[in-house]
Amino acid sequence: MPQKTFRIGLLLYPRCMPAGLFAFADLLHAANRRSGQALFEPVFVAQQAVMVECAHGQQLQAAAALGGHALDAVLVPGFWGESARQVEAALEQNAALIRALKELPRSAGIWSYCTGVCLAAATGRLNGQNATVTWWLADLVYSRFPKVRWQTERTEVWHERNATASGVNGHLPIAQAAIEKQLSSDAYNDLAKLMVLPRPERTHHAFRTMSLTAQPNRLLRQLYTLVEQLPAAELTLKRLAEELHTTERTLARKVSAATGQAPASYVRGLKLNQVSERLIHTSLPANTISAELGFSSDSGMRRMFRELTSLTPAQYRQAFGRA
Repeated sequence: MPQKTFRIGLLLYPRCMPAGLFAFADLLHAANRRSGQALFEPVFVAQQAVMVECAHGQQLQAAAALGGHALDAVLVPGFWGESARQVEAALEQNAALIRALKELPRSAGIWSYCTGVCLAAATGRLNGQNATVTWWLADLVYSRFPKVRWQTERTEVWHERNATASGVNGHLPIAQAAIEKQLSSDAYNDLAKLMVLPRPERTHHAFRTMSLTAQPNRLLRQLYTLVEQLPAAELTLKRLAEELHTTERTLARKVSAATGQAPASYVRGLKLNQVSERLIHTSLPANTISAELGFSSDSGMRRMFRELTSLTPAQYRQAFGRA
């Protein structure tokens, strides 16, 4: 039986960066072709159905008004900005657009990436939810939108209908999740091999395989997400197995077989990866990071981090932090 077509508005607004919208649409069209069904219907929308001047003077025509088209989700791209001051100015200039997004039906998801996450946060739709944003905006969003549970160490975060992703390529993990949900993870992997190039990132060798997309199977991706959500002090094999609806023995066997590591070591590495990302992407003190991530003690976190990386948190931030 054919699935219901999922309608996604690709949002255009002044100074937005539309390249990701085109790439996102290409992935959805490829998914439609692979499945032989119209799983997705991407359509360019704006506050009004007019020509929109995007970043670098590029002009694009919106096919429909934001509120005049029944949508399942809206994809909000980033806008060109190089400083927190420019982001603040963009939020002020797009106040009417923010109100229009806020007035969308609650059934319509708001998917945002890069600086576009700031527009989504300004609607209030992310309040009380986990969310992420591009690394250099971390300090700004922590102070400007304190009701959002920011997890800037993550590259993408989903919460029911809303999604956030970091970086100008943040449309990729959002497209991945949408395609996997409507089609399958194998289908997305096939498309990615043909259409997507990986992004290089400077990081410590201990964390090079610690991204969500690097996890080799569905169970490990579920485990990855669970480890990020739970406080470090609660990461016992028993608790993880219960949350994943499996047995401790089965979970331990599958983790060891897939990673070559003891489950406790693997889980500890995932949690310390969160520490690593916050040291790189924020200016939060190490003891604050330790408390936010639920370690039983700051000294214990520091000891485990040094055992894994041979660096103290301060040394790690100096070596890998992004000034």
